[in-house]
Amino acid sequence: MVEGLVSIIMPSWNTAKFIAESIQCVIDQTYKNWELLIVDDCSTDNTDEVVASFLSDKRVKYLHNDKNSGAALARNKAMREARGEWIAFLDSDDLWTPDKLEKQLNFMKEHGYVLSYTEYEKIDVDDKPLNIYVTGPDVVNKRKMYNYDYIGQLTMMYSAKHFGLIQIKDIKKNNDYAIRLQLYKKAGTEAHLLKENLAKYRIRKKSISHDKLSKKLKSHYDLFHICDEKPAPVALWFACWNMWYGLQKKRNYEKTI
Repeated sequence: MVEGLVSIIMPSWNTAKFIAESIQCVIDQTYKNWELLIVDDCSTDNTDEVVASFLSDKRVKYLHNDKNSGAALARNKAMREARGEWIAFLDSDDLWTPDKLEKQLNFMKEHGYVLSYTEYEKIDVDDKPLNIYVTGPDVVNKRKMYNYDYIGQLTMMYSAKHFGLIQIKDIKKNNDYAIRLQLYKKAGTEAHLLKENLAKYRIRKKSISHDKLSKKLKSHYDLFHICDEKPAPVALWFACWNMWYGLQKKRNYEKTI
């Protein structure tokens, strides 16, 4: 573990259109002590060619899965390779503001926090703002985390020194949520909100339709049953409860600007 180093976890799959901008926003960070661990999950587009142009920067490391395995196993691989004292996440189509790492690290060090997240906004495939601003509770304790996943994956940072190596089971949906449930298995875990918009989350698909609600329920059930190892009835309860709280989050923490 390298003190002060931030290991940034970036899974990729067929994001050649966006990944250059995502890598560049890391390079543009005012905090320079980082490593970017990109794990490509057998992309069939020209992702390799795009990433190759950044590999002269030795902080950028490009790894490949032997077979298409999904984001969960891609993130697992990157986290095993990470050497940093701090772990952060950025998907290969999302963006950070240039001062994201610096401000978040200062926030955590000043208060002695081991887990934090920030506010963010939503953009479309053409980088245009959707005028949706997402915030969350000042503190997310274990109860709140099981109610709903308030933390945007692209905004989260945690102390690897405190939590150690995190690995999750292979589920295709909600694998980012699964990472946080692993963090919350450690007693006393709380995530603290830095009340500042430091990231941009790209929306590439339309909102889920009613005919897909059953699939959404199943993905939540798998999260709690397979990853969190809850008994089937308990997992189903959490899945239903979680979807209800999702509606509350939109009402309370997503603002149109």
